[in-house]
Amino acid sequence: MGQTLRTALVVEDDRAVRDLAAAILEETDLQVVEVESGEEALYHLKQHAEEVTLVFTDVRLPCLFDGVDLARAINARWPWIKVVVTSGAPGDRLNYLPTSATYLPKPWSALDVLIAAERAGHDL
Repeated sequence: MGQTLRTALVVEDDRAVRDLAAAILEETDLQVVEVESGEEALYHLKQHAEEVTLVFTDVRLPCLFDGVDLARAINARWPWIKVVVTSGAPGDRLNYLPTSATYLPKPWSALDVLIAAERAGHDL
């Protein structure tokens, strides 16, 4: 048996931003999975939650489930998964963010992402 996979799930509908966040997190010891919506993220988590250690999500996502909804669902169902939520214009949605989640305002730098992931409790 090999070592357990440790995965970061990047949830962002803007492909350029998603690719950048994924590239930054790939510099750590994590495998990275990219999805575009909260619904896709939940589908992935239902199959692979035991591998996911970090979710990096935008607040504003297409479809019905936004990043705050996703953070709340993860906190309730998979409380060991650390969540970093990012946004340039979160509005009042941050009021509904679980206290276990870390907020990172946009625009962010590579170092910001790594520090937020570390602060979220991930040992990079």
